[in-house]
Amino acid sequence: MDPVIIVGAGPVGLTLALSLARYGVPTVLLDEGPGKDEPRHARTAVLHGDTAELVDRLTGGALTAPDTGTRWTGWRTLRRKQSGQRTAFDADAPSPLHLAQHLLTAALRSAIEGQSLVKVAVDSRVDAIEQEKDGVSVRTRGAKGTWWRGSYLVGCDGPRSTVRKLLDVRFPGRTAVERHAVAALRTELPHPGEALLHRMPPWRLAGDEVTGRPLPDGMWRLDWLLPPQNALVTPDALVALVHETLTGWNGGSAPAYELVDTGVHTVHHRLARRWRVGRAFLAGDAAHLLGALGTQGLGEGLRDAENLAWKLSHAWHHGPAEALLDSYQTERRAAVAARLRAADQALPLLRGGGGLRSYVPGSARGRDALLTDGHLGRGLLGALGAHARSPLTPAPFPSAVPVGTAPGEPMADVRVTAEDGTFVHLRERLGREQLIVLLIAPGTGVWERRHWASAGLMPRLAAAVSALPCRAELLVAESYRDAPAHSVLLIRPDGFLVATFDGVQAAELRAAADTALGGAHASSDASTD
Repeated sequence: MDPVIIVGAGPVGLTLALSLARYGVPTVLLDEGPGKDEPRHARTAVLHGDTAELVDRLTGGALTAPDTGTRWTGWRTLRRKQSGQRTAFDADAPSPLHLAQHLLTAALRSAIEGQSLVKVAVDSRVDAIEQEKDGVSVRTRGAKGTWWRGSYLVGCDGPRSTVRKLLDVRFPGRTAVERHAVAALRTELPHPGEALLHRMPPWRLAGDEVTGRPLPDGMWRLDWLLPPQNALVTPDALVALVHETLTGWNGGSAPAYELVDTGVHTVHHRLARRWRVGRAFLAGDAAHLLGALGTQGLGEGLRDAENLAWKLSHAWHHGPAEALLDSYQTERRAAVAARLRAADQALPLLRGGGGLRSYVPGSARGRDALLTDGHLGRGLLGALGAHARSPLTPAPFPSAVPVGTAPGEPMADVRVTAEDGTFVHLRERLGREQLIVLLIAPGTGVWERRHWASAGLMPRLAAAVSALPCRAELLVAESYRDAPAHSVLLIRPDGFLVATFDGVQAAELRAAADTALGGAHASSDASTD
């Protein structure tokens, strides 16, 4: 079968190519550029728990290198001269991972170098797309211009996406929702390692909001919210902002600093009308633009890649799965649309308008908490969305049991025992071309596998898993939040919960697996065993 063609070699396109390779699917990655990125320390990415784990899994732990990214030790807010909320991070509440985007891309490119299933074509700009019943053809122009043949096509080619334009997909939304002056500099601040949000700083130039976020090697990224007017930010004006801010944060005396990089970041809010046209898909900035109030558009793009990869893999290996492929747009477009709605509704409150003041508690602390949610990946502005209304989430079965995660929500990470008896984490088993069946069995952690693998529910459950219409891995956990003993959980390859069962219910498990793969829903009154 022909490879999947991916247009765009930014973080989203690279992540998708690596994800598909993990599933055993070959790809052709069409890179418009020369195959490397210009270092820009003022252009950074904030990866939250799920996206940091995804990229780290794909790069073999490259993001844990101390010179690549940094995890903040805490988060602080100030308003005028008063301290506000402080958040400390620990193992139960891990901090975001902050790194320069070119280092993220470099780690992904390095991982691709060892992948025989990924072919990268540099200096390849797409200028034509043709779709047929059984595939898609893409023409690139330039010195290496040629036609490429693929099974599917994914446009990850950014906000000015050529793929989106060739597919004639509309991209409505709002322009310049926010503008920020940005500087990357080496310096020392009073709270090393802590990110800082300062609203209404009592200085002449700083404006309404300043954010400081640490990077490795003593570097910081500072962002100043600019007024709505489209005024030019001159180099002298930006240097004045840096000096005034450092002076204010250091008690009236600016520390020495090295200005490494600067820029102006303009936030747009746009959402493509369609994310799938036949065998062609859109992902990342080609499908959506967001980023106001601390939210991260790149994180949503990485989630696009993770969601689409396992669905394309199933279609590539097992034949057309239209309902499964359609669910990519259904799930991801709804999640991004909800994030955009939340940001648009909060903007009047947080940026001085009065539209929501009569509906939302109007304390300064409450508004600071909203912004904190956006920056830390929590709440309506930042939390990972659920797929409760997805066609891949079946209606509750008669034997369903409530657990701490609802069907359609992402699973929490727990230690599990694999079928070979080794202890691993649930997140480590994601990103494979298989569903996961998780048995909650207290006490198994202290017994050798040979004792419990043939005891209790295990033989019947193993038989039910082997009879599923798809590959599935059986794992065992001693506990999961609020899950009763001997409950069984069915989990998608991207870590979202499909359904729960009270014990071994072979017919219901099979019906849930069928639904999770886009098949017809088995009868909800399926017989139990």
